[in-house]
Amino acid sequence: GSDTVEFPIKFTPKSAGCYHCQILLKSSSDIRVYEIECVVNADQADAQVEFRTPAYQAVTQEIPITNISSEDWRFEALLEGQCFHGPPVINVPVGETVQYPLTFMPVAESVI
Repeated sequence: GSDTVEFPIKFTPKSAGCYHCQILLKSSSDIRVYEIECVVNADQADAQVEFRTPAYQAVTQEIPITNISSEDWRFEALLEGQCFHGPPVINVPVGETVQYPLTFMPVAESVI
C-alpha cells in the first residue's frame, strides 16, 4: 500500500496578485492544516531596450520591478555585454516597485 493520497486542487485566478489558501483536513484521530500561497504575475511579453548615445556619454533606462508577493525580494544583477553598468544588488520590499537603473556608456563608436 501507498502512504500518500492525491488531493487535486484547481486554481483559476482572474488577475495578477498574491492568493492565500488554507486547507483543513480532520478525522477522528488527526488534524492537518495546509497553507498554500500562489503568486500570479500579469502576462508580459519580453521587453527590449535600445540605447543610442554619443561615445563617452552615458544614458540610463530605469526598469521597474514590482513585488506583489508576501516576502521582500533581493536580486543580484549580473550584466553581460560591454559598456553596461548597474547596481550589483537590488532590494524590492513587499508591495513596492523599485527602479533598476541600467546605464549604457560606450567608449567608442560601435554597435554593441
